[in-house]
Amino acid sequence: MTQYPAMRTRRNPLPKHCTLVIDRHGKYRVRFRKRGFSCYLPFPPVGDEFERAYAAALAGVKEWTANVGSGRTRAGSFDALAVSYYRSVEFTSQRPSTQKTYRGIIERFRKLHGDRLVRDLRREHVKAIIGGMADRPHAANNLLKVLKIMLDLALDNGWIDRNPARGVKGYAKKTAGFHSWTDAEIAAFEARHPSGTKARLALALLLYTAQRRGDVARMGWQHVRDGRLHVVQGKTGAELALSLHPALLTELEATARDNMTFLVTEFGAPFSDAGFGNWFRDRCREAGLVNCSAHGLRKAAARRMAEAGMSADIIKSVTGHTNLRTVSIYTDAADQARLADHGIAAIGRAKQERKMSNLSPELDKREGK
Repeated sequence: MTQYPAMRTRRNPLPKHCTLVIDRHGKYRVRFRKRGFSCYLPFPPVGDEFERAYAAALAGVKEWTANVGSGRTRAGSFDALAVSYYRSVEFTSQRPSTQKTYRGIIERFRKLHGDRLVRDLRREHVKAIIGGMADRPHAANNLLKVLKIMLDLALDNGWIDRNPARGVKGYAKKTAGFHSWTDAEIAAFEARHPSGTKARLALALLLYTAQRRGDVARMGWQHVRDGRLHVVQGKTGAELALSLHPALLTELEATARDNMTFLVTEFGAPFSDAGFGNWFRDRCREAGLVNCSAHGLRKAAARRMAEAGMSADIIKSVTGHTNLRTVSIYTDAADQARLADHGIAAIGRAKQERKMSNLSPELDKREGK
């Protein structure tokens, strides 16, 4: 594996034959070029996915994502279906973040069932597999979703005459997902990690941009233009121009300008999505916040906007969501007590108004006497 500490003495901190480029969307990409062969590798240049891509590029395998295991699969098996799916437009048209998620789900399934024939799969088998994941309902729903997509491809390829996963129900969503930070928890984190620390910068970026951890990990000075932070969301492709909150600006002013990203690892390299999430959880634990995570600050930002009376359209313009239903997930933690106070006060005002209305005729009669 690539050893980043050893590369710090080189002018180019990337692996050999790699250069960093910025595409027309302002996103970083790693370009590999050797002896006339050129391809793009995953960004950031850390983690297992990048190492596999880099090794494949060195070997001259141009379609490494599509052809992994293609020579070792059994015809008609789930292994073969996986290879076929990786080559399909249904997969290649997905965003890189979605491809990474789907690939992880598929590869875990292949370890258990990869050599089995697709044609032997029955509806009762699908139900049994999903039923056996009752302790992981979210993972079960994701697997069921991917199985439906892959088996539709098998149907199109003529491997099966019907999709046995269609009609199988997943688990109802009974949890609120990631914990939304309270204002007290935010204050506790700030007390543990003072201004000027990397942890405090991470908090400010997450809270005052309301973006996902992966997008925050990729932010850098090149994205700051005309007093705004320009973001192209990795998950949705939404392009946002966010004003810099004073609290965030304070932390950025103390941040070096010679790195690719605002936040870097101890080796000076950009964080991977998961790496940043794990590192930030450790900083939360240092503050005694065992239930808090990076994504919970995105929800807290939406909650604060909701409590301030911001409309759903305003919240969407910051978070990048495209529908009201998704926004409601992040605003469920809005201050119910404060909103209820307004409601109770309105009830009281209505009663008082009726009382005053009833007094008016009596006053008129008294004045007539």
